[in-house]
Amino acid sequence: MDRKRELTSVDLTALVSELSGFVGAKVDKAYLYPGSLLRLKMRDFDRGRVELLIETGEGKRAHVSPPEHVPDAPERPPDFAKMLRNRLSGADFAGVSQHGFDRVLTFRFEREDRDTEIVAELFGQGNIAALDGDGVVVDCLDTVRLQSRTVAPGAGYEFPSARFHPFEVDREAFAARMADSDTDLVRTLATQLNFGGLYAEELCTRAGVEKTLAIGDAGDEQFEALYDATDRLAAALDGDLDPRLYYERTDEESEEADADGGEHDDASGDADDGSNDDEEEASAPVDVTPLPLEEHAALRSEPIEGFNAALDTYFTEIAAADEKASGGGEGSGGGGGSGRPDFEAEIEKQQRIIAQQEGAIEDFEAQADAEREKAELLYANYELVDEVLRTVREAREADFAWEEIEARFAEGKDKAIPAAEAVVGVDPATSSITLALDDEQVELDARTGVEKNADRLYTEAKRISEKKEGALEAIANTREALDEARERRDVWESDPDPEPGDAEPDDDGEEIDWLTEPSIPVRMNEQWYERFRWFRTSDGFLVLGGRSADGNEELVKKYTERGDRFLHTQAEGGPVTILKATGPAEPAREIDFPETTIDQAAQFAISYGSVWKSGRYAGDVYMVEPDQVSKTPESGEYVEKGAFVVRGDRTYLRDTPVGVAVGIACEPETRVLGGPPAAIRSQVETSIAVEPGRYAQNDAAKTLYREFRERFRDTSFVRKVASPDKIAEFLPPGGSRIVED
Repeated sequence: MDRKRELTSVDLTALVSELSGFVGAKVDKAYLYPGSLLRLKMRDFDRGRVELLIETGEGKRAHVSPPEHVPDAPERPPDFAKMLRNRLSGADFAGVSQHGFDRVLTFRFEREDRDTEIVAELFGQGNIAALDGDGVVVDCLDTVRLQSRTVAPGAGYEFPSARFHPFEVDREAFAARMADSDTDLVRTLATQLNFGGLYAEELCTRAGVEKTLAIGDAGDEQFEALYDATDRLAAALDGDLDPRLYYERTDEESEEADADGGEHDDASGDADDGSNDDEEEASAPVDVTPLPLEEHAALRSEPIEGFNAALDTYFTEIAAADEKASGGGEGSGGGGGSGRPDFEAEIEKQQRIIAQQEGAIEDFEAQADAEREKAELLYANYELVDEVLRTVREAREADFAWEEIEARFAEGKDKAIPAAEAVVGVDPATSSITLALDDEQVELDARTGVEKNADRLYTEAKRISEKKEGALEAIANTREALDEARERRDVWESDPDPEPGDAEPDDDGEEIDWLTEPSIPVRMNEQWYERFRWFRTSDGFLVLGGRSADGNEELVKKYTERGDRFLHTQAEGGPVTILKATGPAEPAREIDFPETTIDQAAQFAISYGSVWKSGRYAGDVYMVEPDQVSKTPESGEYVEKGAFVVRGDRTYLRDTPVGVAVGIACEPETRVLGGPPAAIRSQVETSIAVEPGRYAQNDAAKTLYREFRERFRDTSFVRKVASPDKIAEFLPPGGSRIVED
């Protein structure tokens, strides 16, 4: 049988209670290894040194290990590990929880100055996210942006949609979930009740029911037996565990078990009678469970005290077996100390992205189809829908309150009037009404007719389909990046001693002409501030700008501190601009900003607002301290969302010229940068300046993209880091044109 590589939901349920016994341990240091293995070195008052391992790569696990079983510390900690050390050093381990019945664990850490949560996603492609005390993502191994959820620095962490929890329902709900399936008992337990294949079969065996019995042929007797078996399993997981390692039997053991009628059990220790040869003793286990399983009766089992100890032994032994199978030696398995680039990690990352993009495309297709079907339902039930909408409009014109309209529909239902029976909800706040049409609920704008409501639904379907087209283009790019990673791996393996410059550039201080490089490695770490407009001045100060009213509000309320500066254009319609004195992890302090930084921040403020949009080339900007900015209006006045009241003296920067340059940086990270030309040119390999013009933002972005492809030899690199969408994020709203040299 195939070896277990990932912990199940049942395993995690058992693990949580045991890990809770380590509450109070103090964190010393965090380490991150290739392959998404996180190690937290801790000290426990009773146990001494404690090593918590969390892996979300090819293997997905979490457990405590003895010091002798952890890998040597990496030479250089990556940024994610540095961030964790900054937040967790000296923190107390405060507990761990499982998200419902999902394969998601949340580890909580407390320190006087801050609390931190580590969320380990042990499903799918796996991920680890560090959250602050408000549940906002500080950083994560992989950024996830899907229709269903987002995991990205600076955003509130979104758990995956909770799955059905079979341990937290009563008999009726359990039976209803089973009866709602259209397959057999074991598959229903595995998929609809989320037990997975092994535990689904185990429950059928314990309940004494036929696994392949169709749901349609099953009844209360089978559902009752399965519920009781599930209840007993839950109680066992919450009590004293009896963990087991399971091994494939040798031919000799199998013959002995057959002779004993299949009841031979090595759990008592009889297996260690000296009859095993060296090869047998060196064999690795194939499974580890918190309890003995009847489904594994044909395997040789070994009891281990403590589920953490069992998990540690299991994963340590299979790692040794994998290393032996791959030929052992330093650097085997994708990198190691051989100097070989970790192509496997890059390939795995691209495959993860493709899987996410494929899921997003499926979601877009389903959503677009659903909107079109709703529109078609309106026309299929035209007379009924028209009658409802006309009735509501006439009632509103006659000054009937929404409550009265709703009451009239309720009366109509009692009289079995079809139009009234179709109404399932009325929302006065949005002037909408929800109808049930052929078992589908459709929300309609009661102020318009059937055709306009249908057009709105078709337009929404079109908008979603356009998002799908963008996702299809993105997945094509990702597949190309995957092919390129595989090609680089194949080239390396055919020439294991490449000349300098064939792979990663040497860090010997020699300046590299990135425009002529045939292959530029992509190095990017998404930052919390990237959802705003942003740039760094030539003096290194971070400047942030709002993209919307909500962004303006968030910038001022969450990210403006003592020592920062608030800038805004004298003309209406400009975004809020914040010149940051310190980073989010640094204490606020007063700064004497260089004149160059203030000038560049002012140019940023004037360029991304109404001055540029109106085609003008200069305007006035004012600057104030954060405590001069308020949401409290004067008596009788009103402050709109995204706007603020500024009191006190202002520092004016008159006739500030507009100016934006967009460029591509190749080191230390690869990314698009945009902002005032004097700041951007020194930070990028090449740049293009723009000024107010007649080309729309997206059209201008495509023009710049084509120009960048002409400048770089590695055109695939431009596509990966500087797509037209990325470039458009740094262009001002309104028309632009390239400034000719």
